Amino acid sequence: MSMKRTNVYADPEDLALIKEAAKRRGISEAEIIREGIHLAAMANRVWDDAFDWPTFEGSGEPATSDEVTKEVANGVLNR
Repeated sequence: MSMKRTNVYADPEDLALIKEAAKRRGISEAEIIREGIHLAAMANRVWDDAFDWPTFEGSGEPATSDEVTKEVANGVLNR
């Protein structure tokens, strides 16, 4: 993947935290900053298509733990 250089201003406290994290993780400060940029970009992304959420039929009452376990097991068996 090609990358483009850019300049940003950051608080000294944030830069110190990045420096500590990079040392602790054994990666470059730039890698942590790139991860942060990616997370910010994805958090603010607008999706063109609506999500296809599954629908469920039921009484509207919360499911019990046993009911959830049973349905998950049925789903695995019916794959």
